[in-house]
Amino acid sequence: MADKRLKEVLLSNFIVRKVAVLGAGVMGTQIAAHLANAEIPVVLFDLPAKEGDPNGLVKAALATISRLEPSPIATVDRTDYIDIANYAQHLDQLRSCDLVIEAITEKAACKADLYRAVAPFISSQAVVASNTSGLSIALLAEGLPDALRERFCGMHFFNPPRYMPLVELTSCERTSPALLDQLESWLVSRLGKSVVRALDTPNFVANRVGLFSMLVAMHHAERFGLGFDVVDMLTGPLIGRPKSASFRTADVVGLDTLTNVIAAMRSAFDRDAPDPWSRYYTAPSWLSALISQGALGQKAGFGVYRKKGKQIQVFDLITQAYRDCRDSSDEIDPEVMSILKNRNAAEKFGQLRTCSHPQAKFLWAIFRDLFHYVAFHLADIADNARDIDLAMRWGYGWAQGPFETWQSAGWKNTADAIQADIDAGTAMSMTALPAWVSSRVGQGGVHCGEGSYSATPRDDQATVDFAGLPAAAFPDLVLGEEANSGVISGTTLWENEGVCLWTLPQVDSDIAIVSLTSKNHTLGHDVLLGMQEAVARAEAGYKGLVIWHEAPFAYGANLKEVAGLIGAGQFDRIESYIAEFQKTTMVLKYAGVPVVAAVQGMALGGGCEFLMHCAKRVVALESRIGLVEAAVGLIPAGGGCKEFAIRAWQNSARTGSKEPVDFILPAFTSIITSRVSGSGMQASRTGFRA
Repeated sequence: MADKRLKEVLLSNFIVRKVAVLGAGVMGTQIAAHLANAEIPVVLFDLPAKEGDPNGLVKAALATISRLEPSPIATVDRTDYIDIANYAQHLDQLRSCDLVIEAITEKAACKADLYRAVAPFISSQAVVASNTSGLSIALLAEGLPDALRERFCGMHFFNPPRYMPLVELTSCERTSPALLDQLESWLVSRLGKSVVRALDTPNFVANRVGLFSMLVAMHHAERFGLGFDVVDMLTGPLIGRPKSASFRTADVVGLDTLTNVIAAMRSAFDRDAPDPWSRYYTAPSWLSALISQGALGQKAGFGVYRKKGKQIQVFDLITQAYRDCRDSSDEIDPEVMSILKNRNAAEKFGQLRTCSHPQAKFLWAIFRDLFHYVAFHLADIADNARDIDLAMRWGYGWAQGPFETWQSAGWKNTADAIQADIDAGTAMSMTALPAWVSSRVGQGGVHCGEGSYSATPRDDQATVDFAGLPAAAFPDLVLGEEANSGVISGTTLWENEGVCLWTLPQVDSDIAIVSLTSKNHTLGHDVLLGMQEAVARAEAGYKGLVIWHEAPFAYGANLKEVAGLIGAGQFDRIESYIAEFQKTTMVLKYAGVPVVAAVQGMALGGGCEFLMHCAKRVVALESRIGLVEAAVGLIPAGGGCKEFAIRAWQNSARTGSKEPVDFILPAFTSIITSRVSGSGMQASRTGFRA
């Protein structure tokens, strides 16, 4: 208990009042922007410009923020939190910064030179972190004075920093363990990030696995003679990956950058230890040829893909020239498409293994070699299997991490198939699966109720240590961990087909929580009646009611159902539904206890009207809120228009203006145009969450 109290005191004394970001490149500027989104004052540094305004480089970088899509900044005025500085004139400003984040070029020598220059100006209590995506933290620490090494670590944000949840924290030998606890708590609670503790190995966790998955796709695309556009169709949403898939991701990263990372990994293997897959860490000849032609990817306007007029073209391996993309799903073999649509993962992978079509063989091969790789390198890459899976979900947008996918496909059968291919010489490496793989057959894989397997202590690590840090009540779980008894669970009070009323006795038994359980969180009749009952029960025995559930918050009415009623001429049922909806929003507004809407994700139409009638709203930054009914020819009828009118009158009275129309016109314009806020902050400006 004493140790726990000490940790709590340490955390409570960790305050980040001001941050310095060193480097106004793409990542540095966007990290500064996200800090500004969290209302944290930032000083953004770069070299003095060779001509004109010494701050010209930083000013130019900030000027690009408003033009980037998706926008790194939540609202335009967030840039007011960012001060401009250069290394020649303003290093004294570092003395007032509690956190210094270095985000310059990925060259250890350049970072060391910068550390020597800024070290004399850094506060004795400040934390220093590098945003390096893969350089050794131990190596970088050597460039710092000895006094700063206890307060130095890697803090790798993923691009774009506003939208990608993952931050990898990496320590060196001298890094204080309490420091990582403090930083993780701050990153989670203040910046809304998801943290993985990475080992100090090349490319850390997500990029180590992500780079290998791209190399595997490149290797097998050539092996099976598949076009790059077809590969991207196969390796995108169809297998739970982002639309950028494999080769489009390469263009986004930059083909030259990708080549440099491949070379750096190969050098690391040659220098430190042999790797069974090291021979594949070589840029393919076609990739080198594209780079030599200036085809560097998105930043150059063309790479694997290019745009010619209105037509998107892709580089073809056979002709060594660009051709029009085959962007239709018709390019995917019907049998393969049928396999991919199978919701039973074990059957799906079994069918991929036995199907003779090259597309199926390609898919099995990329999964097989990825599974083989992460199993072999688990102890080298991460503390446990869970960290690898979450890193790929948070950093690369995968629906499931590699171990989750393997486990869902059937641990033993998949392991046997992998080893059979290794023995047959068809896998990318002939190295046998590690012995621990077979030891997990009884548990069905690496994830179970006790936690996730760690290859270093060779045991299960608990999902979350609630006596430790950070204390997350609702951690993201991986497949197989749902039964973990360490996760806080609620007590159900009452439920119907649309909502569940519950409490968290471990947190606050005086507050009731109501969560939507309807499909896609649409607001049908059961939800309306359930919400009314939840308010009544909260009034009878609790101090407050919170509307909370996983995103989306709510999509509004089921429009298919409404269209069906219109088509059947059952307008009386529509009128009855609207009356019930209005009654529900009035119940929320005039409840005898405070009703708080905890919003994340989409809150559209009726969902928006729900939150507008609550006493308070707590809205996550990445929330999209709006009354969108006009887009389908309807008028918002749940009370949203009325609430806008009331707020216009209140704002008019508050400012002394006698023209409420000045306030109501922008609000009703957003209704007419079905405008959806780009962030929770924008929603506040529009009046959705006032």
